Amino acid sequence: MMEMDREDGRTPNQLRPLACSRNVLHRAHGSASWSQGDTKVLAAVYGPKAGTKKNENPERACFDIVWKPKTGQIGKLEKEYEMILKRTLQSICILTINPNTTTSVIIQVYKLVCCLNLVY
Repeated sequence: MMEMDREDGRTPNQLRPLACSRNVLHRAHGSASWSQGDTKVLAAVYGPKAGTKKNENPERACFDIVWKPKTGQIGKLEKEYEMILKRTLQSICILTINPNTTTSVIIQVYKLVCCLNLVY
C-alpha cells in the first residue's frame, strides 16, 4: 500500500509542528501561547477573585470565559466555544476548593482553532 502525503506535505501519521510557551503575559496570573500549524492562540488566566457571577452557586468556584476572535465581534460561534471551554474546565477542576470565587479565562485567537489545548 502506498502512503499519500497531505496537501501540506505531511505523511498520514505526522502531526503539524507545535509550540507552546508559558507565562508570556506579565500581568496575568497565568498565560500561555500555543501554535500548531497555522493555528495561533494566546490565553490569559486571572484569579481566583472573590465573588461569583449572578446565578452561580456561591458554594463552588465559577469561571468567566471570554473568547476573542481574530477579527470582528464576538458572535454565536465564539459564545459556543466559551460554553464548551467553561464546561470542560468545570469538569476537570475541583470547584469546592475556592468557593465563592471567579476565575477569568481570556482566549485570543490569532489563527484558527486549537484553544482547548492551550488552557490545560
